[in-house]
Amino acid sequence: MLITLTLGSALIAESAEPSLIITLVIAITVGVKGWLVVDYFMELRNAHRYFRIAMNLYFVVLPVMILLVYLFPEGIANLVDLER
Repeated sequence: MLITLTLGSALIAESAEPSLIITLVIAITVGVKGWLVVDYFMELRNAHRYFRIAMNLYFVVLPVMILLVYLFPEGIANLVDLER
């Protein structure tokens, strides 16, 4: 599943024109891949609830950040500009 999602994301990234829908698909793919890694490879399915929530929250925040960078590129660039 992870390999399929990764190859699909790479194919989309190389062949599609950037758009909100493409960015949304990539962001969702990142979240799903993160969830799969947390549950199956890190075996946190049975871990303490707080650890599992913290790890899964990361894979909710990261896709949201991807979408925000797509939607507001200049605003995000101004926020992280080191030359101010």
